[in-house]
Amino acid sequence: MSRFATTVPLYAQFRPPYPPAFFRTVAERLGFSKQHALIDLGTGPGLLALGFAAYVGRIVGVDPEPAMIAAAREAAVRTGQAFALIEGRAEQLPHDVGTFEVVTIGRALHWMDRAAIAALFERLVAPNGVIVVCSARSAADGRNPWLDEYNAARQFWSGTDGSAHHRQDLAALLGGTRFRLAETIEVESNHEITPRDLAQRVLTFSTSSPAVLGDKAGAMLADVERRMQRFSREGVITEIVVSKAEIARET
Repeated sequence: MSRFATTVPLYAQFRPPYPPAFFRTVAERLGFSKQHALIDLGTGPGLLALGFAAYVGRIVGVDPEPAMIAAAREAAVRTGQAFALIEGRAEQLPHDVGTFEVVTIGRALHWMDRAAIAALFERLVAPNGVIVVCSARSAADGRNPWLDEYNAARQFWSGTDGSAHHRQDLAALLGGTRFRLAETIEVESNHEITPRDLAQRVLTFSTSSPAVLGDKAGAMLADVERRMQRFSREGVITEIVVSKAEIARET
């Protein structure tokens, strides 16, 4: 079983969400159009590809986890969106997959082979195309007063500080390619989430997935929910999310 197989039912529901304003802002800033094709590498349940679908003409998703591909297919059916899906590692995409004006990657770049993905960009990105590396995270500047306690709980139950799989430095990865980091787009949003749902979010990480925690999952959920309760008001916590897109273009 792959590292994310048991996170599939939870991932789209409990990870920090990309708001509609994020997709609109990025698409407008970069001039997406119906003449553009987009491929999402490490698509997971299809959050990025489906979010940008209204702004491009065609979307393709790639993921090595069969259950994630199935979740993306179900999401496409629910939204009535045509979505071509390829099961496999992005680094192993065949040469006949073609080129794309937009290549997106979400919470997956740090799992990819550095040299192989840089070479893939060279053949995958169409002339004048863009690479868009996206993330959506709880603001870590003190405006989410519960976050330090939450991260401490995650570290306790996963047995790791998360540094083993930190995000790849996109600028460094692009060294020696025809691309450079050109700009960063950030969009802030906020939503309300319950302590119980924040506890469920712990299960969406590979180091604390249901498969990893096993029979400790129930104790983890109870502990994290208890820790988060003191930060809640009327049963909910406000989460400020910073959604970011790092944009790489041809030099």
